[in-house]
Amino acid sequence: MPSNATINTLLVPEKTVVNAKGDGPALNLGEAASRVFLLTLEITNIIEQEALDVSIYGSADGVAWGAKPLTAFPQKFYRGQHPLLLDLTGHADAKFLRAHWEVNRWGRGTETPMFEFHLAIREVPSDILKEATAEAKALA
Repeated sequence: MPSNATINTLLVPEKTVVNAKGDGPALNLGEAASRVFLLTLEITNIIEQEALDVSIYGSADGVAWGAKPLTAFPQKFYRGQHPLLLDLTGHADAKFLRAHWEVNRWGRGTETPMFEFHLAIREVPSDILKEATAEAKALA
């Protein structure tokens, strides 16, 4: 019987407005059946001439966070949805995740950046991973 995704939540809540660097709340991965997740960054509002950098950090205890991100989205300048696959199979120590963001602005007008965005995380079920891996091997 196929397993359903057990983690399907937000790393950064909807309608989060930022104008400086910051961190989202810690997410306990608990007993996630899979160690592969689909991250979807959705930028819903911006001003011109600014950039958003979002990265994902892992922690064994939810207190001490790694010095380097586990993954990062390419720098973003526009509204839209941006998916990214996060494979934690090589990071058994990552029991918690959190998002970190940096913003910057240049050009005319106010120097304060403004982004409204949210970041969803969804566990990719192991049966879907097996099927995708088999298809990829068949095409290779």
